[in-house]
Amino acid sequence: MLPTATIGPYTLPNSLIVAPMAGVTDRPFRLLCRKMGAGLAVSEMVIADSTLWHTRKSRLRLDHRGEPEPRSVQIAGGDPEMLANAARMNAEHGAQIIDINMGCPAKKVCNKAAGSALMKDEDLVRAILQAVVQAVDVPVTLKMRTGWDREHRNALQIARMAEDAGIQALAIHGRTRADGYRGEAEYDTIAEVKSRVRIPVFANGDIDSPVRARDVLRYTGADGLLIGRGAQGRPWIFREIGHFLTTGELSPEPPLDEVETILQGHLAELHQFYGDPMGIRIARKHVGWYLQSHDADKQFRKHFNTLACGQMQKDSIQQYFAGLRNGEVFAA
Repeated sequence: MLPTATIGPYTLPNSLIVAPMAGVTDRPFRLLCRKMGAGLAVSEMVIADSTLWHTRKSRLRLDHRGEPEPRSVQIAGGDPEMLANAARMNAEHGAQIIDINMGCPAKKVCNKAAGSALMKDEDLVRAILQAVVQAVDVPVTLKMRTGWDREHRNALQIARMAEDAGIQALAIHGRTRADGYRGEAEYDTIAEVKSRVRIPVFANGDIDSPVRARDVLRYTGADGLLIGRGAQGRPWIFREIGHFLTTGELSPEPPLDEVETILQGHLAELHQFYGDPMGIRIARKHVGWYLQSHDADKQFRKHFNTLACGQMQKDSIQQYFAGLRNGEVFAA
């Protein structure tokens, strides 16, 4: 059975959530994943430093036009006052849930004492949680990892701290900061946290199939799942997981015609949202993800990455899928 999930006053359509990913979970991707069955999509992180809010990148990250409620926005930083200000600003711009980033392992984030680097300083974590919760009237959630490294898995301590501070839900990635994305996610820590706190806990990490989704839910007892990399190039994974959890039956792979339609629609939204040349550049990585199982030798992707016009990108995708349907091998 596909469970529902509640965050503060919001009851989500289901408990499958698009994990925030910098450079990925922009408005076009969030809307697509919601259409494909996700119950919530969290925005890519907005930096807490207000001196950067005037940039085009920040303005685009604050654009939530047309998004279904509730709208969840992730903020990142290492200063309690700046994060509180960022929470207030995002709430004023339409965020209905504020998510604090203590899960990102990227060096450029952790080197600024943000993301998962914060887990090393529990006093600072407490100050941040309290400051952000007190700053806004909307629910605040926390995304974190299992700990700083494998010898220092302190997710339970921080989870209790978060619950005491008024955090409304937790998402835990089953790796430490030191792990990055290497190795396999472990779910024992998530299961322990779930058994020891009263607020909703969402499991994250390596959830890339309906069977894995079922197994993680059973093993951890989590209230739902955050899915990140598993949705890159496969936004229909939410639909597949929902169908499997509801019926016990695996869905067939989407036919080529549907994949082409989804991809072409995604490209059009990226081009419109970002304009040229940014939309063209961002489309390249998404096309690479969509075609991983079709373009094993990456010859088409190499060709696609040379195209400098939106219409050329659309035409090339149409031609490529026509070739796939005819059993032809792409040749540049």
